[in-house]
Amino acid sequence: MKKTLIILLLAAIGMTAHAQSFKVPTPSPLQSIKQEFSLSSVEITYSRPALRGRKIFGDIVPFGKLWRAGANAPTKVTFGEDVKIMGKELKAGAYQLMIIPSERSWEIIFNKGTDGVFNYHPEENVVTVSVPTATLQYPVESLAYQFELVAPNKMFIQISWEKTSVSIPVETEIDAKIAASIEKVMSADTKPYFESASYYFETGRDLNKALEWATKATASNPTAFWVFHLKAKIQAKMGDKVGAKATALKSIELAKAAKNDDYVALNEKLIKSL
Repeated sequence: MKKTLIILLLAAIGMTAHAQSFKVPTPSPLQSIKQEFSLSSVEITYSRPALRGRKIFGDIVPFGKLWRAGANAPTKVTFGEDVKIMGKELKAGAYQLMIIPSERSWEIIFNKGTDGVFNYHPEENVVTVSVPTATLQYPVESLAYQFELVAPNKMFIQISWEKTSVSIPVETEIDAKIAASIEKVMSADTKPYFESASYYFETGRDLNKALEWATKATASNPTAFWVFHLKAKIQAKMGDKVGAKATALKSIELAKAAKNDDYVALNEKLIKSL
């Protein structure tokens, strides 16, 4: 009898262990997407419900009611640095994203709580904005978050599902930060002339200073065809066509020696544009 009880007990333990390891696919699987932005990054973690033949907005997701912008758990957005959402300041950190949808616009809420829509506290709202909806030509089966039109200081968080899409503008101030960083590193022994010249050229800052740094970069690395190409672009933008052509021809010579056809083509295109 005792032996029988032991056998039954061991069988029960085995069944329990087997049951604990049992797993099935999640109907609304979790996804995390991360985008480098400005000097840090933005990350979104959310669960992705699917249409499965259902009507979503105005039905499964009612108009005029708070929605967790996903399924299962709160949608979480983490900003690596201070940003602005439609001009409203939002400090670096993690927020739960909530939405109150309507037919023509969505109210977007960044909330500092963590308990989701069922324990929602309006006093924890940090930023609330309204964005217009757009109608898609084809339906999106699974709820999708994307980062679109990513630039150094601005991008959009796009949310799409069913045949509806919204874009949330995110901006940050980086010019002052980078200018301060450049000023600091220029006092060091090894100076990032090329990177600094590139930034000043791309952002339309002081072109005279950009040219000075590009010239010093070519002097310190006289075989760097990409540096000569940057210098030629700066000269062209400043209206110095003769100087730009001469520098571009030097870049072509160096690029051919390095067997880099891409930069040969870029310089030829620059010369034709002068």
